[in-house]
Amino acid sequence: MSVSDGLRLGVNIDHVATVRNARGGAHPDPVRAAIMAEAAGADGITAHLREDRRHIRDADIADIRAAIIIPLNFEMAATEEMVKIALGTRPHAVCIVPERREEVTTEGGLAVAGRENELLSYLEAIKEAGIRLSLFIEPSPEEIHAAAAVGADIVELHVGRYCDDVVGRGDELLRIQQAAALIESLGMECHAGHGLDYDTVADIAVIPQMRELNIGHFLMGESLFVGMPAAIMEMRRLMDEARGE
Repeated sequence: MSVSDGLRLGVNIDHVATVRNARGGAHPDPVRAAIMAEAAGADGITAHLREDRRHIRDADIADIRAAIIIPLNFEMAATEEMVKIALGTRPHAVCIVPERREEVTTEGGLAVAGRENELLSYLEAIKEAGIRLSLFIEPSPEEIHAAAAVGADIVELHVGRYCDDVVGRGDELLRIQQAAALIESLGMECHAGHGLDYDTVADIAVIPQMRELNIGHFLMGESLFVGMPAAIMEMRRLMDEARGE
């Protein structure tokens, strides 16, 4: 059984665009990165179109969607502008993430509990278009139940605290394990992302309810030293090994 049959690897190519935008030219091209990741065995491509367009641009989303066969996971904030772009692009999935202009990267999970009615005004159009709806949230029972209440197909757990807090890693891993079990019991698919690397991926990969890991920053950084195909293949090897596949 390959990892594609059980645990999928989504590769986030945002920071190829970050490097491109540092000079303002056309290189390196995130579309080329997406094609290369697909050839290296990625199960999906993730790209985050931020409100300030600091890395991925509108044209990138359209071009990536047209260039790849594997699914596109379109990360975005819950805004009218982004919903319109998603409906025009028709990615495989939309992942709603929190977004603040001043943050360097996504700093935590989306607050869903208490905002269900507000979010539904954006999410209903995505669901009606047949696009899979994912919410990027903390491993909290309250947030998971709220995600189910608004009709999420997928919950992507923010695992940044597990990755960053070596001292408290055991407690955080338990929270993630319990959250994954709850997500599956409520009929949603469990994904995870944010901060995973070669040292932290195994304990998350082995969680039986986990269906997809989305990894970007580490893989793009490691690609500078070993190349993208080698970086992706090593991550997949570690995922396979953790699952005993």
